[in-house]
Amino acid sequence: MARMSTMPEKHVEAASSSRFNDYDRIAEGYTAENETSLLNAYYERPAMLELAGDVTGRRILDAGCGSGPLFSALRDRGAIVTGVDASAGMLEMARRRLGADADLRVVDLASPLPFPDDAFDDVIASLVLHYLEDWGPTLAELRRVLRPGGRLLVSVEHPFMSTLMQHMAGEKPTYFETRNRTQEWTMGGQTAQMSFWDRPLHAMTEAFTAAGFRISVISEPPFVPEARDVFPEELREIELTRTRFLSFLFFVLEAG
Repeated sequence: MARMSTMPEKHVEAASSSRFNDYDRIAEGYTAENETSLLNAYYERPAMLELAGDVTGRRILDAGCGSGPLFSALRDRGAIVTGVDASAGMLEMARRRLGADADLRVVDLASPLPFPDDAFDDVIASLVLHYLEDWGPTLAELRRVLRPGGRLLVSVEHPFMSTLMQHMAGEKPTYFETRNRTQEWTMGGQTAQMSFWDRPLHAMTEAFTAAGFRISVISEPPFVPEARDVFPEELREIELTRTRFLSFLFFVLEAG
């Protein structure tokens, strides 16, 4: 399992310094890798679509849409989708995928959203919140733009996995604190410094409820069956009877 790195699918501007999370620099390489990677194409996206269920006619905000693979899948299922991302480079890749008529906007999720109250039936925040140190303002804005009873679907890096990986690397993280972690990613010949904020499970759930959400689902889903044929080496250490590994954690939240 050592070859399976956690590769978040989308982004917002995380650290205050522009040195971090420069998705414009790695947009093309990231998009290419994201299309077929184990964690994204065979695990996270299928799990998010399964949690979303029937989205026909639903107004959905893809918050941190990146190059648009989830936007595309939701639209194909009949949803009315708006995508926002802080990276103009990633949105350029999304435009190539989705066409000129797609509703795509450059928006930093750490700032107020350019939408009226109750504008959406669902918000999907796929692998994006772990770039933010403070979830409070962002969750408040996502709650504001959701209609009463609407859903916020969230996937984040699993708090146990990030702690385990740091221990395996010889570090001594403190699980119960919110803490910053940086990595260097090289994709498509370009390198970017990435900044993540790890937090314990209780901090996540407390942030959700403080923003007015009710937790209806916490999920640690399986990867799709065909992943074993495509990634035999990566999944070699997992018994044939097992279909799960620690990677991401998923929530379905209802707006009160």
